[in-house]
Amino acid sequence: MRTEAALSSLLGIRRPGGLRILIVEDDADGAESMAILFRLYGHEVEVVHNGQDAVEMAETDEFDVALLDLGLPDMSGHEVARHFQQQWPRRIPFLIAVTGHAWEASRQQSAEAGIDLHLVKPVEPDHLQRVLNRLQRVLDK
Repeated sequence: MRTEAALSSLLGIRRPGGLRILIVEDDADGAESMAILFRLYGHEVEVVHNGQDAVEMAETDEFDVALLDLGLPDMSGHEVARHFQQQWPRRIPFLIAVTGHAWEASRQQSAEAGIDLHLVKPVEPDHLQRVLNRLQRVLDK
């Protein structure tokens, strides 16, 4: 079995300095696929499958980015975003909704909840990585 470093080399993936990313997604397979891809890109990734676990993780960890599914089983991604803003008042991570909710009302709710970017599934991994690369450059300044 090949290591992530070997796979990165084979795929020609550049390893940036790496972001700390929290994936909040109730679809375990989808969350793990995203996590593997972002680890290959050199990011440090944690995965949780519901809002309560995300909120609890926010009590002890800081992240650069949180990818939020809006349709979680226990609370909405919008509620999670509001909790994050209360728990990380000095350094709120860049919040990205990754959701199937494409309608304008959902985008407006995301903005009101403090979510920085609202992406509709399916999201091309390359597009999301470009967003993360731009964020990395901003944070490195």
